[in-house]
Amino acid sequence: MKKIYYLVVPVFLLLVTGGCKKSFSDLYQNPNKPASVPPSILFNGVLTNLVEIPSSASGPTNSNEIWDQYYIYNYDYYGNNRYEFGAATSYYGTLENVVRMEQEAVKLGVSPNNPYSALGKFFRAFFFIKMSMQLGDIPMTQALAGIANLTPAYDPQKKVFQQCLAWLDSANTQLAGLITSKDNSLSGDIFYKNDLKKWQKAVNSYTVRVLLHLSKKTADADLNVAQHFAAILGDPAKYPLMENASDNLEYVFVTPSNFYPDNANNFGQTGSRKNMSATHVGLLTQLNDPRVFVVAEPCRYQVDTLHKSPTDVTSFVGADPALDLGIMYNNAGLQRYSFLNRKRYFSGYTAENAIQVGYAEQCFNIAEGINRGWYSTGNAEDYYKAGIRASLDFYGIPSAGGAFTAYFYRPGSTDVTSNLNYDTHSIPFDWNTFYNQAGVKYDGNTATGLTQILQQKYLALFRQSDLEAYYTYRLTGVPAFSTGPGTGNSNRIAMRFKYPGTESAANTKNYQAALQSQYSGNDDINAIMWLLK
Repeated sequence: MKKIYYLVVPVFLLLVTGGCKKSFSDLYQNPNKPASVPPSILFNGVLTNLVEIPSSASGPTNSNEIWDQYYIYNYDYYGNNRYEFGAATSYYGTLENVVRMEQEAVKLGVSPNNPYSALGKFFRAFFFIKMSMQLGDIPMTQALAGIANLTPAYDPQKKVFQQCLAWLDSANTQLAGLITSKDNSLSGDIFYKNDLKKWQKAVNSYTVRVLLHLSKKTADADLNVAQHFAAILGDPAKYPLMENASDNLEYVFVTPSNFYPDNANNFGQTGSRKNMSATHVGLLTQLNDPRVFVVAEPCRYQVDTLHKSPTDVTSFVGADPALDLGIMYNNAGLQRYSFLNRKRYFSGYTAENAIQVGYAEQCFNIAEGINRGWYSTGNAEDYYKAGIRASLDFYGIPSAGGAFTAYFYRPGSTDVTSNLNYDTHSIPFDWNTFYNQAGVKYDGNTATGLTQILQQKYLALFRQSDLEAYYTYRLTGVPAFSTGPGTGNSNRIAMRFKYPGTESAANTKNYQAALQSQYSGNDDINAIMWLLK
């Protein structure tokens, strides 16, 4: 018994004394639960959460392109075109993964100065701005403290933008150093295959976007919007920007694992439940824009009943989003509207890449900044032209001029995947003829010129870049969005989303204080946030 006694006591003492330093969870590890996660896996997940893709009418969807007034519902079983915004999307879970990604990289012995750290700054800026653009003031400074602070205070929207711009500038500087040192520790990149040079361009292109969102705040000395813009444009060595479409931050669809949301499998459910919007198609036809032949199909009523040519731009007709859905549904059944081009979007599975931040938008943003007087040595027209050409190239239209092929679905066909079911048309395109139209040729650094830039950016953002088209309208009024019974909200375009219900329930005091300081105590979708004043 003595042996047993002396053997057992030391073990017991070890457990008791050890308990002063370690918890039960420290002594017991679940072999089925990983104790750590490679930063590349977390990085990959963050990138996936960054992606916004067009909505399909089958199953749960977002309504981004509805609210952008691009491609709208005509059948209320699937949804509607009303601006009756609910709660904004929360990205705090994604931001927690950003923090964990950075921590896990250091755990692996990587220097704290690493690509995950640099891109972590970009992700912070991207997701905090994404939430602030929807809401206004948001928790930021105290938001990622975990259980140490479950009721974070709200940061004013101005402070959110200040901090995010600082993160973006720091990310650019850090990436520059990592590129020089040839750091190759990044892994899991679905966008750029771990190319830090391309990431640096994306960071700066996104920064230009953010500065344009602050166009009403140029008098604020704390922000220095115009000076920041000029610093980026004036020092391309320090702030490299996207040089062409190959630098786009874009999501590539692949088969068989990752289909474009509109594809050959769901045309029967979705192809006629939505139709093109007059806000978009009307602008294309007004400008005799060849992109209309690629993104849409001619209205069958115009072709079959009125006997217009399918290659006449006036054969393309969008529905007014303001229309009551019952009226729109009836007109759609009579083939009085143009539908999404079946050949491009439904005949296969990969359609087009989903651009998150792109070269064409960058060109228009730079042109806008120059038009506003933020950079005195730049030529806005050069960037304006480059943006139009980049968008034409994206749609397979030869921007230098020349014919391209348009495919229109043949009435009575039953298989959207068969080339035999499409009529082909050769569409001539001459750049000079197109550009020299009064509505297209840049009017100079005038109010009209600014409108032209914003209109062309709207056309280039079709089905791309989340709610950027809506945000541009909200800030500038261009292009004019339609309102009426179909858009609801008492004939108003909503100006913001509501805070998630968890905030009013679990962070009540700070939530109510934020509402009081911004919106007279009301979580009102029509209230005007600081950014828009």
